[in-house]
Amino acid sequence: MKFQLVATMAAGLEAVTARELKDMGYQTRTENGRVYFEGDERDIVRTNVWLRTADRVRIVLAEFKALSFEDVFSNVKAIPWADYMPLDAEFPVAGRAVRSKLHSEPDVQSVTKKAIVESMSETYHRHSRLPESGPKYPLEISIHNDNALMLLDTTGDSLFKRGYRVAKGPAPLKENFAAALVMLTNWRDYKPFYDPTTGSGTIAIEAALIGRNMAPGIRRSFAFEGFDFMPKNLLDDVRAEARSQEKDVDLDILAGDINQDMIEIAKVNAQEAGVLHSIEFKQLALQDFRTDKENGVIVANPPYGQRMDNIDDARKIEADMGKLYRTIPTWSKYILSGDLEFERYYGQRATKRRKLYNGALQTDLFQYWGRRPKK
Repeated sequence: MKFQLVATMAAGLEAVTARELKDMGYQTRTENGRVYFEGDERDIVRTNVWLRTADRVRIVLAEFKALSFEDVFSNVKAIPWADYMPLDAEFPVAGRAVRSKLHSEPDVQSVTKKAIVESMSETYHRHSRLPESGPKYPLEISIHNDNALMLLDTTGDSLFKRGYRVAKGPAPLKENFAAALVMLTNWRDYKPFYDPTTGSGTIAIEAALIGRNMAPGIRRSFAFEGFDFMPKNLLDDVRAEARSQEKDVDLDILAGDINQDMIEIAKVNAQEAGVLHSIEFKQLALQDFRTDKENGVIVANPPYGQRMDNIDDARKIEADMGKLYRTIPTWSKYILSGDLEFERYYGQRATKRRKLYNGALQTDLFQYWGRRPKK
């Protein structure tokens, strides 16, 4: 069966997720926070297993104008629900309404649920309440500017939950956000990579997964595993195919942190992810980094805001970074910060500045591209 699918992601990462999908062979259409593509059951499994930067993969069951609750009811009821859900399906309905005439999300949810119940009851000739005792089918109706999407979530827990992070420190980066930071750089698996403020190790681990071409979702479960219309062997097949594509390459990845306790936490997570042998974890103060290597890449998420109470301490770190990193001009540096005055304290204007959202927190990725080393 062919489906209209949509991958969702954090604001600012649409182009990264679209590039992932295009590299996988899909034609895409991008909107704010969404990338649309088409696929069958295997594509649902494949994208859930392989997408590094998305949050979810959903099936678009219907799209329609929603100017009234009658519009919602009639269009939702017209969906052939029995093609997707059995009689005993549990189908929680989430609702979102932004800049639309129908602004009451509880009412939108209620009308949607009522339409589904009526449709299912008629199809299955059921006159009593639907049992909802079977597998879960997470639904969402999303209305934006009076345009409604009826969506079925195939993912379950967000794709950032890879399953390897068994320990974490304060305010860790989500795994898919960390992967996006790496994918926004010019790093390749033959280049040195350095994460100077590694914390629980997420950036370095995601770099290692990318370098070794390891599918990020290979260890986790998904909502689609309970769907009647999904062939039961597909996930095993896609996992086996993904394992056959992993690369056994030597990576030059260094992850440092001043806190030895965090280094131990990062090692546990890297072990769970299967990449401990691909990363050198080292207790190392940011100021003590030295290298004679060239053409490397630094990706840093230094403490700031929620992770550091004292802004003066945060800005001292920024100044230390600028002073040290100017001594390695062939290295490219990508530094995430919520400090709007970062460039002033770092001591250099960024080559490029990209606005991203780490959850609800607006941050900027300050990019300093390295010059080519002399031959």
